[in-house]
Amino acid sequence: MQIILDIPDHVLPPQQDSKTLAQQLKLYTALLLFQSGKLSRGAACEFADVDIYTFLAACKQHRIETLDADIDEIEAELMRFKQLRAA
Repeated sequence: MQIILDIPDHVLPPQQDSKTLAQQLKLYTALLLFQSGKLSRGAACEFADVDIYTFLAACKQHRIETLDADIDEIEAELMRFKQLRAA
């Protein structure tokens, strides 16, 4: 899908080229959609056309949590893992 945006030239830094701006807009949109729960991590990476490490670094930079499981879920998963290992 292609979306066309009209952005006034005067709101951009003078050295900003359209390719770099498009990449930034895709990343920021992916971050917002991920943060709001509308995209998974993998889908957000695909949306932004970046690898997982770049995406996670951007999440860290913008203080976006990447793990949304609560402590009870993590403990339950750990118990399941321990049971599988013991079997």
